[in-house]
Amino acid sequence: MSDDKELIFQQYKLYSEQKEEFISRSFMINRFYLCLAIILLVVFELTRMSAFAYGVPLSALIAVIGMFSTMLWWANMDAYNMLIKVKFQKVLEQIEKQLPVQPYGDEYRGIKEFREKKKMFLFSDMQKALAVVMFLIFFVGFVDSLIPAIVAKLG
Repeated sequence: MSDDKELIFQQYKLYSEQKEEFISRSFMINRFYLCLAIILLVVFELTRMSAFAYGVPLSALIAVIGMFSTMLWWANMDAYNMLIKVKFQKVLEQIEKQLPVQPYGDEYRGIKEFREKKKMFLFSDMQKALAVVMFLIFFVGFVDSLIPAIVAKLG
């Protein structure tokens, strides 16, 4: 292999490894947000009868924190998905054009063809759906926590 091809191959190899590390970090961050949401749900339930200030239940505050964290979770997943798809895929495809084979490009085209033929719910879609469900749970809990406080103030 010529020196130019070897250098291109080494760059490709390094970038591929970085992509895999980036994807692993994305999964770790998603696990963090999932654990945070579960912990907040437990704390929410445990604080249902506790008052925070001015008759506002502590659970309402926990629900707001939960809604905020699920919005951050969604935004984080969106950012990682964009970076993985655009930055890494495009860069790797450009480097691959200089190599004898293009495994990432072939893989991407194969997945794209498969998805066009068969509607598929990707793992990232499931993660986003879970973030939305958690947000809705926190939202309903927030409203449910505030109704008794509002009724008590009015009555």
